[in-house]
Amino acid sequence: MGANLSSSFADPNVYSLVGSLCLQPSPPPPRIKPGLGDLPESCVALVLEYLNPSEICRLAKLNRAFRGASWADFVWESKLPVNYEDLIERVFGEGLEDKLCKREVYTRLCRANTFDDGTKKAWLDKRTGGVCLSIASKGLAITGIDDRRYWNHIPTEESRLAGQVQVDPSIFLSNFFKELCLINYELGGYMIGPSRGNFNSVAYLQQIWWFEVDGQFEFPFPAGTYSLFFRLQLGRAAKRFGRRICNTEHVHGWDIKPVQFQLWTSDGQYASSQCFLDDPGKWNLYHAGDFVVGGTNASTKLKFSMTQIDCTHTKGGLCLDSILVYPCK
Repeated sequence: MGANLSSSFADPNVYSLVGSLCLQPSPPPPRIKPGLGDLPESCVALVLEYLNPSEICRLAKLNRAFRGASWADFVWESKLPVNYEDLIERVFGEGLEDKLCKREVYTRLCRANTFDDGTKKAWLDKRTGGVCLSIASKGLAITGIDDRRYWNHIPTEESRLAGQVQVDPSIFLSNFFKELCLINYELGGYMIGPSRGNFNSVAYLQQIWWFEVDGQFEFPFPAGTYSLFFRLQLGRAAKRFGRRICNTEHVHGWDIKPVQFQLWTSDGQYASSQCFLDDPGKWNLYHAGDFVVGGTNASTKLKFSMTQIDCTHTKGGLCLDSILVYPCK
């Protein structure tokens, strides 16, 4: 019996079985597939450079790599106007650009930035990349503005470019205004888009014989074609029991002779148009003319006017809000 037991332990088949069990390798760990988070930030930034700002902000929420890439200077510099340094100096003064990265510069320019003692606002349109400008009624030269028998500056919440605005269908107007009202997205914690130009007051004309409004300014517009508009309303708006009403009692004289709009530039361009003012109780944008800015770095000098100087009758009941300059499509 002892011989049989020792022989069974010495069986070579048994040793080979045990060895095979001991030497069998363990299964490899499962392979982890690479994801978007494994992409280098430099590669992601090269892709983001070709996207628009809203798409960049959405993709920045994916992961850390996309968030870091969304702050790359060259990504946002491609979204800025060519002469953005001149814009910053004109609107904010010197020294701001050195303190901010390009994304912060873009965010600042997209706001409605007030300058020139609060009479002007400038901002960057986020879809077209064009520069927009608004001039308050207090920044214009209005005949008789200091005589309260004719004009008054009245406080109102309706001095703004955002919201529902009726446009005279007989006057050329691109689709910029509808887009301007609809664009409102969040960028880097800042809301950039609402109430582009709110000056808190408008100039109200009670009655006058000689109606003339003039203005001029110099601004570093980027190269392109721009349109100039007057924002006007026949009647004086107010609120009663929480509802908007418009008093048109003093509206008169605008259906007798048309109002003439004129525009001049320092390089010899000239444009004019004329129309009757109508549609009382609603804010309308009246197209004065277009002008072209070349590729030079010089600032553009602009002069414009709105007149109705036929002294055979009086005119009255008009609200003048602001002047708007916007890039054409």
